[in-house]
Amino acid sequence: MWKRIREDIASVFERDPAARSAWEVLTCYPGLHAVWIHMLAHWCWTHRLKWLGRFTSHLSRWLTGIEIHPGAKIGRRVFIDHGMGVVIGETAEVGDDCTIYQGVTLGGTSLYRGRKRHPTLGNGVVVGAGAKILGGFTVGDRAKIGSNAVVVKEVPPGATVVGVPGRLVEEPGSEPQTPHFAAYGVVQGQEDPYLKTLQSLVDHAQELEQTVSALTEKVRKLERALIEKGADPSKPGELRAIK
Repeated sequence: MWKRIREDIASVFERDPAARSAWEVLTCYPGLHAVWIHMLAHWCWTHRLKWLGRFTSHLSRWLTGIEIHPGAKIGRRVFIDHGMGVVIGETAEVGDDCTIYQGVTLGGTSLYRGRKRHPTLGNGVVVGAGAKILGGFTVGDRAKIGSNAVVVKEVPPGATVVGVPGRLVEEPGSEPQTPHFAAYGVVQGQEDPYLKTLQSLVDHAQELEQTVSALTEKVRKLERALIEKGADPSKPGELRAIK
C-alpha cells in the first residue's frame, strides 16, 4: 500500500512540473485521491460488497469530481491530472503509467450487461483533456489521444489520434522518434495529414482563381482591341469577322 502511494507521488513529479513537494502532492491532488479511494471501492466490489463499493465511489466523486466505477481496473502509477469531470466506466481497464486529463470519458456504447462495454488503455497511454473514448476496444501501449478527440475504434500501439471522429496523425512506426510522454497528447512539430490535404486544395483553388482572372483579363483586352477596330460588342458576328 505505502509502496504504491510512493510510486504515485513520484509519478506526479515526472509528469507535472507544477508539483513542488511531496506534501503538496499528497494533500492537493484530487486525481491521486480518486485513484486511492478507488482501490477501496474496487476491493469492496470484488468481494461482493457491491453497494458499499458504489457508495464509496460516489463519495469519491463528491470529494474529487472524478467518477470511477468500482468495477473498473486501474493500473499502477496512473495520474489523473486536474481530473474534474473524468468518467471511467464499469468495464474499463487502465494500464500502468497512464495519464488522464480533465473531462475525459472512458464510456460504453453497449447496453448488454456482462459484456466488455468500455475501452482498455494499454501502458503509458496519454489521454488529453476532454477526449472521449467510447466502446469496448483497446488503445495500444504508449498511444496518445489528443484533447477533445472522439475515439470509437481501436488505436495501434504508439499511435497519435486527434479530431472528431478520431483519426491517426502519427503512425505507430514513427513512435520511437517522439517523446515518451506528451502532455495532453500533444507532440511538438506534429502535422495533421488531413489539414495538409485541405491546405493543398486551398492552394490549388487559389492558383485556379488566378489563372481564370488572367484569362478573363486577356479576353477583355481582346474585346477592347476589336472594338477599337470598329466592331459592335452587341453583335458577336462582327467580333468574329474582324481580325
